[in-house]
Amino acid sequence: MKICIKTLGCKVNAYESECIEEDFKNHGYEVVSDTNDADVIVVNTCTVTNQADAKSRKIIRQARKNEKACLVVCGCSSQHHKDSLFDLGVDILLGTDGKTKIFSLVEEYQKNHEKISLFSDVRHSEFESTSINEMDGKTRAFVKIQDGCNNFCSYCIIPFVRGRVRSKEFDVAVNEINTLANNGYKEVVLTGIHTGAYGEGENFDLTDLIHEISKNENLLRVRISSIEITQLNEKFMNEFKNNKKICSHIHVPVQCPNDEILKGMNRKYTLDEYKAKIKELREARDDVNITTDLIVGFPGETDEIFNSMLDECVNIGFSKIHTFPYSIRKGTKASIMKQVKDSDKRDRVDKMLRLSDMLENKYYNKYLGKTVTVLVEKNNTGFTSNYIKVHIDSDVPEGALADVKITKVDGINVFGELISVKKEAK
Repeated sequence: MKICIKTLGCKVNAYESECIEEDFKNHGYEVVSDTNDADVIVVNTCTVTNQADAKSRKIIRQARKNEKACLVVCGCSSQHHKDSLFDLGVDILLGTDGKTKIFSLVEEYQKNHEKISLFSDVRHSEFESTSINEMDGKTRAFVKIQDGCNNFCSYCIIPFVRGRVRSKEFDVAVNEINTLANNGYKEVVLTGIHTGAYGEGENFDLTDLIHEISKNENLLRVRISSIEITQLNEKFMNEFKNNKKICSHIHVPVQCPNDEILKGMNRKYTLDEYKAKIKELREARDDVNITTDLIVGFPGETDEIFNSMLDECVNIGFSKIHTFPYSIRKGTKASIMKQVKDSDKRDRVDKMLRLSDMLENKYYNKYLGKTVTVLVEKNNTGFTSNYIKVHIDSDVPEGALADVKITKVDGINVFGELISVKKEAK
């Protein structure tokens, strides 16, 4: 039997799909990439924007062309649009909970061929505990430690489809990460819907987890997928300053560097508070790479405000700006505000992306002629601790740690000459 999994959206979805894949492989399934070859197809959807919903539906329709396969659809878009997706020929429909049950649900469907719908009230969901022993590649492993969000930003549908903050048990998370490290993964990426909220309401937090897993000698790097500025507290900052296993790349969503818009977004900080924390990060490590998420075209954004946003992004010194046009999410507070014209959104997104490329190039050029340490992935490329992707001029085993001299920066592409291999792959 063969399974094909199609994943949209964030790193949490990617991790959950890996868990689903591992479950099916443990039951003898072969993993294939072509939906036409599969006996079971799982589409793990995203609903963060209208475009994500549309892409999810497109992939479901493409998958359904394989009429013989059992088609499973799960994730945020199905949680958001559960009343309409069955019309696309779905056999098993789940929301954001229940992904650990997919194999047993497929077995049930294959016995009686009756459609299955499984949804829960995410407002009261417990953390659906998952763990993984292997992932594609042997370098970086993503580990979901947290789910849900309590922030209710005015533009965001995610708290409504993912539910409230809940966390993986501390010992379970530690054991999973230690297993991955002992299986050869040298870097772990801690991820969640609101990663920095790990342990909220419990007697542990993200910093405790980072401190504990850093004791494993096989684990060389701990990377944080994203963290809110409000979660960069004194305890975390001390750990960041003193624990060199924490990667020198911090992704801190700003969403909009303008106080008027931040207030309308229901963000929990001012621009000055944001900039003060970024300054602290740079004081802790001079090589830190600060990247961000930014929404363009939020209701109330004028040309004047947008131009100030461009200036602030330069002043803050981001090295990359993940830019998204504001997308109306029905049911959120921002959906009933006066909207910015789509044409203005498109023009502003283009300008912000051009700025991002310029800032990225500027950051990379600081390393021309310098030697950096690269954790090598596939095709002789890999990442530094501060998340510079380097193309290496020589063959290096996947999973090796190599010293590389940066010889060329072409736009946002970085090239380097192999100096030595510091640590061979297992």
